[in-house]
Amino acid sequence: MDNRQSDDPAALAALRWLVEAGADEAIGEIPVDRTAPAPAAPRPAPAELAEPAARAPAPPSEAPRRPRAPAKLTAASESQADAQRLAAAANSVEDLRQTLEDFDGCPLKATATNLCLFDGNPEARIMIIGEAPGAQEDRQGKPFVGPAGQLLDRMLTAIGLDRSRVYITNLLFWRPPGNRNPTPAEIAVCLPFLERQIELLDPKLLLLTGGMSAKTLLNRSEGILRLRGRWDDYRHPRLDDPIPALPTLHPAYLLRQPAQKREAWKDLLSFSQAMERVGLAEAANGAK
Repeated sequence: MDNRQSDDPAALAALRWLVEAGADEAIGEIPVDRTAPAPAAPRPAPAELAEPAARAPAPPSEAPRRPRAPAKLTAASESQADAQRLAAAANSVEDLRQTLEDFDGCPLKATATNLCLFDGNPEARIMIIGEAPGAQEDRQGKPFVGPAGQLLDRMLTAIGLDRSRVYITNLLFWRPPGNRNPTPAEIAVCLPFLERQIELLDPKLLLLTGGMSAKTLLNRSEGILRLRGRWDDYRHPRLDDPIPALPTLHPAYLLRQPAQKREAWKDLLSFSQAMERVGLAEAANGAK
């Protein structure tokens, strides 16, 4: 087999397009030819040669019923239980970081390069929660450091904020392969660690970027285009008071749909007004 690199410009252009689209990881050791015809289905045996189906013997009518054995915990359920126990034992964000470095209950960790826990100020009273790390976040181990993160920085600057005055994290802490959508089990096993971060910081305001984080934390089923711009209360299971939360469009979505930046700006203005109401505007304005 010839292992030399191809000099075909068309092949190189196709490969570059796949990498830029996020398909930068192999999921199988053997390539699959999806253009090959499907194998022919086996022909059924003639009816006269087919063996008659065996009938299971009917249970005796007077047979005593056995009690049903309790169902065993699935691996996912065990991981979620471990996550809840470990998250509750962490007394600081750095404790959470060390716990997640040692935690093997999320399968995303096996394919990710780095843990992406947070960026910004752990003592901030404004918390920004995104969805999941991308390729650059995975390489650097921080959320929102790629093109979407640069746009987020400009959005924060527009309302007098920067990363020293906010705490930024994600719903998931490891990058899904190829930026695919995470499974419900992957979200469920990361959620206790996110809830513990919120409990430790006890922020006054939440900015939820993207439909995944908004729907999960607010327990809603609508898409982000319906949720954005509508204030809601996030109710933490261990905090007495609800936290005002504003869903908005994810910066990565705004890069793909720049016409939607008008709606995001409306959300930022609403968030800025909320900062004034809760007494956070003065510290933010000091950065101008």
